[in-house]
Amino acid sequence: MDSTSVNGTHRAVYRPGYELVAEQMLELIARSSLQPGDRMPTEQALAEQLGTSRTVVREAVKILSAIGRVRAQKGRGLYVADDEGMLGSARWRAFFLPTDLDHIFMLFEFRRVQEATASRLAAMRATPAELQEIALGAELCGKGQADGDVALFEDGDNRFHLGIAAASHNPFLISAVRDARRLLKQTSTIGLQGALGGHAPQAVEEHQAIYAAIRRGDAEAAAQAATVHLDNTLEDYRCEIQRRIFGRPDPAR
Repeated sequence: MDSTSVNGTHRAVYRPGYELVAEQMLELIARSSLQPGDRMPTEQALAEQLGTSRTVVREAVKILSAIGRVRAQKGRGLYVADDEGMLGSARWRAFFLPTDLDHIFMLFEFRRVQEATASRLAAMRATPAELQEIALGAELCGKGQADGDVALFEDGDNRFHLGIAAASHNPFLISAVRDARRLLKQTSTIGLQGALGGHAPQAVEEHQAIYAAIRRGDAEAAAQAATVHLDNTLEDYRCEIQRRIFGRPDPAR
């Protein structure tokens, strides 16, 4: 169990032990200023340091390996994963914690800027093949939402947003969008996994609005539609956090 303070009241929130240990390991990496390629303590040493079992540490390592923060080498030990991309640099890895709400909000602020710009440029530069890829991403999202298939929805969402970035024809934006989505994936893997969220049907409609504006070459409408989508997606995260804390939607809504 963990605890969260809301309006001065502490409420118990259940989180699996391996999630808590995964978060503690990320904090350890940041606190120790470990760089990509640096060796980490052994599983046994981590278990003793974090007051848990090797089995729980091993499960936490699996999570962190899946999201690219830790690399386990058989017979050699654990290492901070190699650097990949602009936002995957040692500086950003040391900063970003997937369960810190302030970090999630700041990530969405950043995405709001980059994706509005990417959508604006895509409206001016997208090729027919790139439009087709964006449309396919939107279609997969819609099918995933209709079928309740979280994996398909996430795959479509990824293809949609990366497709727009590619259509911007700006390699800096492409890298930024890709890496911001990698960080966002980490928040879904640790702490907020397993649900489409109440915004999913609306997100499908918002994707269609973004795509339609890009397809007709309306740069400002595309940027505005992307901004609305990111704002609503952040609100969905906030409501999902409220639901997991209170077991119901935010009463203020």
